[in-house]
Amino acid sequence: MRDGPALTTPSSVPVTVRPGSPDDAAALAELAATTFRDAFGAENRPEDLALHLTRSYGIPQQRAELSDPAITTLLAFVGGAAAGYAQLRPGRPPPCVTAPRSIELWRFYVSRAWHGRGVAQILMAAVVDAARRRNAAALWLGVWERNPRAQAFYRKSGFADVGSQRFLVGTDEQTDRVMELAL
Repeated sequence: MRDGPALTTPSSVPVTVRPGSPDDAAALAELAATTFRDAFGAENRPEDLALHLTRSYGIPQQRAELSDPAITTLLAFVGGAAAGYAQLRPGRPPPCVTAPRSIELWRFYVSRAWHGRGVAQILMAAVVDAARRRNAAALWLGVWERNPRAQAFYRKSGFADVGSQRFLVGTDEQTDRVMELAL
């Protein structure tokens, strides 16, 4: 997939979404750690947050994910600066996801500076397109039960709450709502 055309947000900001490559590992590691910290840092113990960031978002981890043909990574840019990213991956969904050929929207984050400015909608449209190209019949995701803003965005994007699953941040076991979107 080549760089998509620059689309505009409601505030007329051009957004470009393109696939990530191993060359993006350092930038993605920084963006991923920053967006996760911004989203969840205030409500998690610092030691659990640090452990999660180290396990999930280091440069070697991002390089491995970007090199894995099973993982689709999409990067959103505004004016040449990274504004968000999303990752899709195959795998066994939780039992509450019943659609055949489902794929997980594993990560979906937009930088705080771009919240409410249309970047997330453009990135989500690219995610749906990528899932369809992978012949998925449904997308599913886990979203923290204490993140109502993200849940509202996913509902607005057509996802429905279908159950729950556990998610580990450091040593803290938390509950995610599982949401599904038929494609």
